Amino acid sequence: MTMHVLHGGRDGLGSPSPLARLAPSRWDMVALPLVLGLLALMVFGGHEVAQPLSQLERTPITLDPWTLPYYALRTTLRMMAALGASLLFTLVYAPLAVKSQRAGQILIPALDILQSVPVLTYLSFTVTFFLGLFPGQVVGAEMASIFAIFTSQAWNMTFSFYQSLRTVPSDLEEVCTGYHFSTWQRFWRLEVPFAIPGLVWNMMMSMSGGWFFVVAAEAVTVGSTTITLPGVGAYLALAIEQRDLSAIGWVILTMLGVIILYDQLLFRPLVAWADRFRADTVQAEQRPTSWVLTMVERSALFRALGRPAGGAARATLRWRFPSLPKLKLSAPRLSPRAIKIGDYVWQGALAAMAIYVAVDGIRFMATGVTWGDVGHVVLLGLATMVRVIVLIVLAAIFWVPVGVMVGMRPRLAAIVQPLAQFLAAFPSNLFFPVAVAVIVHWTLNPDIWLSPLMILGTQWYILFNVVAGAQAYPVDLRDVIANLRLRGWRKWRDALLPGVFPHLVTGAITASGGAWNASIVAEAVSWGDTHVQARGLGAYIAQMTTDADFPRLVLGNVVMVCFVVLFNRLVWRPLYGYAERRLRVS
Repeated sequence: MTMHVLHGGRDGLGSPSPLARLAPSRWDMVALPLVLGLLALMVFGGHEVAQPLSQLERTPITLDPWTLPYYALRTTLRMMAALGASLLFTLVYAPLAVKSQRAGQILIPALDILQSVPVLTYLSFTVTFFLGLFPGQVVGAEMASIFAIFTSQAWNMTFSFYQSLRTVPSDLEEVCTGYHFSTWQRFWRLEVPFAIPGLVWNMMMSMSGGWFFVVAAEAVTVGSTTITLPGVGAYLALAIEQRDLSAIGWVILTMLGVIILYDQLLFRPLVAWADRFRADTVQAEQRPTSWVLTMVERSALFRALGRPAGGAARATLRWRFPSLPKLKLSAPRLSPRAIKIGDYVWQGALAAMAIYVAVDGIRFMATGVTWGDVGHVVLLGLATMVRVIVLIVLAAIFWVPVGVMVGMRPRLAAIVQPLAQFLAAFPSNLFFPVAVAVIVHWTLNPDIWLSPLMILGTQWYILFNVVAGAQAYPVDLRDVIANLRLRGWRKWRDALLPGVFPHLVTGAITASGGAWNASIVAEAVSWGDTHVQARGLGAYIAQMTTDADFPRLVLGNVVMVCFVVLFNRLVWRPLYGYAERRLRVS
């Protein structure tokens, strides 16, 4: 491994002296203003969040293009805060689901349910809580918005981390056992590094997914009052309401600029850094690069700032969390029969809790729902499910070959990465004018021609996960493919598809959940006073949300959750199990 030496003296052993390592370099001329600028923007954003709610009334949303940089800053800060919360949630939730069988019996079905609950529903039930925490303050509305964005980001990251933890190569696990690593050390030295490449790509997808729902997240409704937060989503909603095409064009340019900025400053450095954690015995000829990562590594400023954190991290990694021998406590060894009885008791408790929740929900819905409503909503759910299945299959057929090609060519990935982020972040609302105009002009069937809007934002889950799987594909196995001269379908069947299949399943699960969520936006679209609606569960939930018909809103959400959970149980989970048993890199 080579080391770049900064200008300065050397000690007697030929290595850079401490003084030389602290000497400023040309990279510090870039690092210092960059750090100061980011800190200034964060302080400014924090000051704006601390304002009273009355400030929002005095400064309503305007379509003046000069306000877009300020709106972009507010939106980006919300999305970054939600991304940080999503990462923390992922690092806690997924390991619990993997390490504990009994916890997994709750956490995985709960994750299926959480990803299928629409963002609008989260807003309906959480806004009052967050506003109550900070009465009369903007920060309460900001937290409600951040939580809504969090619900569009967290689930695919958690699924990705969960899938990685379930498919860690067995030979690496044996190495950890040989070194007598504790559970804590195994987690940070093996499992997290192994999962980092896929997790980074899913973080990118989460950021883009946040843009997709930012219009709904920046309009916080309490009763008959709507609190509109300054942001790109609020600007876009006003532009659509006023049918201002020039304003929509300014939104597109602003989104493109913001995505390029955080791609260069955050995600491209993360992709280049994550490449170091590939489970490879052979180094790839082409590796992703980033000027920001080079700046961080060679800047004396970042080395000085990172030294305390690095020392603390290394000390934490050496922590074994030993048992407490002084207490001399030992749990009695349980017989297999006792363990089996304990499992039955646990499962019975879960069933009782589920029955209690179901009965309570049925009582609430019975106040405004008839059996005819139930049958009608189930049929609407079947219609939406058909759309979701067809769209996921078509997206997989198209994006799997593209994702493999991009993932195995770092130079191509560097070009495609920001473009894919921009397309994934492109809100389907921007296609409403085209969709409405085409359907109305040609008298087309909305049940068919509104369907593509459901997959516009969610197809990228498949692409991003397949790219992550292709990048993690071992170089030595690529050499085997070349030596055996595998070509055509045989190459895909015997080598490439098995290699990316676990990541494809993760992408398909999250894309499926995202498509159900997107149906609320895509099955009922508007452009000014013109409304076009398809028959489906998404349009039903959107209508009940507008009408504030909570019994029917709960019914729609329950039916959507049931469809998503059953499909995950019957289709995706068996595919997960197959990938874990048969397609692990060992």
